Amino acid sequence: MECPIARSLEHVGEWWSILILRDAFGGLTRFDEFQKSLGIAPTMLTRRLAALVDAGLLERRLYQERPPRHEYVLTQRGYDFQPVLLTLFAWGRKHFAAPGYDKVLADTETGALVEPVLVDAKTGAPLDAPAMIVNPRTEEPGSRAAS
Repeated sequence: MECPIARSLEHVGEWWSILILRDAFGGLTRFDEFQKSLGIAPTMLTRRLAALVDAGLLERRLYQERPPRHEYVLTQRGYDFQPVLLTLFAWGRKHFAAPGYDKVLADTETGALVEPVLVDAKTGAPLDAPAMIVNPRTEEPGSRAAS
């Protein structure tokens, strides 16, 4: 598959994987912490953690030698997934939150409520449909290839 969405979903599309990443952003690193938080079967958790390590989203680190125990920490690729999680949280809260659900996104320093939006890094313009489409790559105006 060439589509970046399809290729990304090969690594994070299974819902346990996204919840493990959510918990990793919340500070969990150890197998038993993930298991307790998620209520996931140990065999499934082992498979999902291995897949996230193989995909380069988590790194497995030894924290105890006897018996050998590992923790799972976010890599840069894993940290780069945070905007996706925050946007998914906001979208899910708006459209699918359970009645009475009271968690919100807030700035850690000020406590102010925040609402994620996607913007173009160059112009700051919001990326919202129908103004945006996926096209084949073309050179930027003014580049050597376009001259």
